[in-house]
Amino acid sequence: MTATLRVFVSSVQKELEDERLIVQNLVSTDLFLSTHCVPVLYEFEPASADKALEGCLKSLDACHVYLLIVGVQYGTPVDKLSITHAEYRRAKKRKLPILAFIKGNRRVKREKGTVALLAELDADGPKYKRFDNVIELQKEVRAALLKLLRDRFIIAPTSDENEIAEQTIEATSTFESRPLDRVRWQDLDLDVARRLIAATEQREADGLSKEEMLAGAALRGLVWHKPGSGEHYGTGFGGGSGDGSGWHEPAPGEHYATAAGIVLLAKDPSAVFPQCRILADAYRATEPDGDPRDHEDIRGPMPLVIQRAIAFIDRNTRHPMRIVGLDRVRLDEYPVDSLREALVNAVAHRQYEDDGRKILLEVFADRVALSSPGLPPKPITLASLRKGKYRSCSRNPVLAQCLSYFHRIEERGSGFRRMRDQMLDHGLDQPILSADMGYFQITFPGPGNNVKRLRVPADGAGKIVPPSVEGKLNDRQKKILAHLLNEGFVTSGWCRKHLPVVYDTIRRDLLSLIGLGVIKPQGQGRSTRYVLKKNL
Repeated sequence: MTATLRVFVSSVQKELEDERLIVQNLVSTDLFLSTHCVPVLYEFEPASADKALEGCLKSLDACHVYLLIVGVQYGTPVDKLSITHAEYRRAKKRKLPILAFIKGNRRVKREKGTVALLAELDADGPKYKRFDNVIELQKEVRAALLKLLRDRFIIAPTSDENEIAEQTIEATSTFESRPLDRVRWQDLDLDVARRLIAATEQREADGLSKEEMLAGAALRGLVWHKPGSGEHYGTGFGGGSGDGSGWHEPAPGEHYATAAGIVLLAKDPSAVFPQCRILADAYRATEPDGDPRDHEDIRGPMPLVIQRAIAFIDRNTRHPMRIVGLDRVRLDEYPVDSLREALVNAVAHRQYEDDGRKILLEVFADRVALSSPGLPPKPITLASLRKGKYRSCSRNPVLAQCLSYFHRIEERGSGFRRMRDQMLDHGLDQPILSADMGYFQITFPGPGNNVKRLRVPADGAGKIVPPSVEGKLNDRQKKILAHLLNEGFVTSGWCRKHLPVVYDTIRRDLLSLIGLGVIKPQGQGRSTRYVLKKNL
């Protein structure tokens, strides 16, 4: 039996912004929970506290689970109760499952209203858990939701899903969930935001409304809502692609990018986080020197930065042509899919708390090296990565999930195993994993002077004669085209010498190829050459 539970997250927003976003991100990125649960954080911008209460209760009525986080503050009362307290009573009235989490132990001094709310919880009898930090909160929330799904729907995660989740929680950095007020939703790169949200929801980008974009970005922890005057309940709602080009005085009722939203969607994330750049250098030889032949300081929304890094490698590596049958195949010196996956990993899993170092991309005559600040998150080790025996976990799960969708990379499973297989299939040696001065480095060995070792892609990329045309060719015409592709041209004299037919037959073969739009003549008389037509 399948289930999709809408989980309403209730708290005093101003005090517990980090906790709200952490819970939202956990439910949205956990492999098992994201299949069966949807986090709901109130997303409207009411003009007064009264309307805030009305909107919150309406949103709660559409949910299946009430998740309460209690700290010190009570919130502004409306008819003697704070919005959070009113939500709790509404959940009781509707007999919703109530999952409550209290920050701090019993010795913490709390506001009078909060004390009354906790006393009501004690009297009503729902079990609650205490936590001291976001790691503990994630563990308790996940355990409570798993129990609910198991008891009510008889569904449970696999052991692999549990192990991945546990390791990811332990490794999770709080960086990406920080609710900053530096970059507003409207200042973000909305084109990138549209493409990203469309990719995560498997929809056409043009079909997304502005409201759907904002809702999608909010659901994935990329934006949050800062209450205006009279508002005392945060939404965690919002999202975008910002430029971070200057600091804005926080405005009431605005939607702002979280740290993850800035990294993914800001026009220049390095204006807020200087470490959000890729420094790329291409060298003529096999060792670095002070005069690289090409250099780029790549900045921008990180999905686009990855694309630009691929383009940097493309223009600084070789692309030999290979003739295969009637196809001219342009080979890449390195498998692009492997490079892209390595770049996604570098951006998604780097240690963002280290704000003094950038990702380094170096292209040498015999290799490509990518260095990312920070070693793999525990329990992953270099040894386990080299053996390919490890469970995937992420230091920054929101970034990892969004980038995997954007670049169509499978997030779960062994990316390093895929890179190894792709390199071997390409005719190259497997990547080399190492650590150097706090950087995690992956090196892709190249073919050196032996570009003949590169293998033609199995997908047949590079076909220049469409199958519909190739099916109409006789054996002689195929031989004519094979020679043309190797030499760049063919003459009627070559055809008479190498094809055992009379001249009239050769002439008809050539005219047929011209009529099919495959070749065209150049010159006149005996100097006529036949070359490939460019616009096949």
